[in-house]
Amino acid sequence: MTLLTAHRILIGAAVAFFIYYGLWEFAGWRATGTGGGIARGAVSLVAAGGLGWYFLTLRQKGRPGGQGGSGAAPRGGGV
Repeated sequence: MTLLTAHRILIGAAVAFFIYYGLWEFAGWRATGTGGGIARGAVSLVAAGGLGWYFLTLRQKGRPGGQGGSGAAPRGGGV
């Protein structure tokens, strides 16, 4: 398993966690009516969206010819 694969797994798990937590907070807000639950739920879903967007851009970096690469310095006699 490469480091990029492990990173994708962890980011995917974080997205799933943030979505679950956000929905759980919204359910708690509906049951109690307090304002904190809706704020935490909204922040959690925004974080899930941001991490989801990052996950999609990370997918492009793993493709041949995509942005990024191996991270190693180029070989040869550069200027």
